[in-house]
Amino acid sequence: MKIKKQKTVLAQILQSKELYLFCVPGLLIMLIFHYWPLYGAQIAFRAYSVRRGIWGSPWVGMQHFIRFFNSPNFVQIIVNTLVLSFYSLAAGFPIPIILALLLNSFRHKRYTKVIQTVTYAPYFISVVVMCGMIILFLSPRVGAVNKIIGFMGVEPINFMGERSMWRNIYVWSGVWQGMGWSSVVYFAALSGVSPELHEAATVDGANKFQRILNIDLPTILPVAVMLLILNLGSVFSVGFEKAFALQNPLNLSVSEIISTYVYKIGIIQNDPAYSSAVGLFNAVVNAVLLIGANSVSRKLSDNALW
Repeated sequence: MKIKKQKTVLAQILQSKELYLFCVPGLLIMLIFHYWPLYGAQIAFRAYSVRRGIWGSPWVGMQHFIRFFNSPNFVQIIVNTLVLSFYSLAAGFPIPIILALLLNSFRHKRYTKVIQTVTYAPYFISVVVMCGMIILFLSPRVGAVNKIIGFMGVEPINFMGERSMWRNIYVWSGVWQGMGWSSVVYFAALSGVSPELHEAATVDGANKFQRILNIDLPTILPVAVMLLILNLGSVFSVGFEKAFALQNPLNLSVSEIISTYVYKIGIIQNDPAYSSAVGLFNAVVNAVLLIGANSVSRKLSDNALW
């Protein structure tokens, strides 16, 4: 019976061999760039030396992990990463949904396209260029923001040097840059809503807000749950480029996160084994959070990735 089943599967594959051949490049890319590098994860458990190589370096077990857990920067780095990640999630996750719902219910389609274009455009600005713009606009000497508040009699503010402002600048500039692009998937989901549902609701006396609440929002809820699970699975993976580009000695106590710490330890201080241990710890925590968020979502709402 088992042999017959295997023959049936093989026959189905041969029957659709052209389609499976299309999958080969993607599978090769996945194997080469995602699975083969896992071989190098053992560096985190060795006293790695370039001269000796991976297999020639002595095994030290959990020594690098213990070193990270006992380091004076451990608590600060974890707290900074979590606060920045959850703040970004809380601010950036609902806004694309609200934007998609509002534009979907907007009557003037011409203006809708203009608004969509305007909100999409910042996404295509390079992270480095974006950070340069932020630093330039908020400069205490030549920044446009300080020039404006200077006309009001307010003393110039070093925004990038104020620890209390750095997280707000990081998060809300990211929300502005990504909200248009993030709303695309919700627009796609809303395009599947039958106009007959809105017509029936209008006949029953439902106003625009009630139609959004009872028709549009339940339609995109499964998509929103999926994206929320994926975002929760990358809580510890706060983007390196933007945090590093906006970082300076004055805001280091709130801007030092796991990704920037790994870069400084691994590249600048030339300690690849220790930085690999920190990166592996980061990946494991993200995997656990992803699995946990998926399990909770499946039990509460029957919406899950698997």
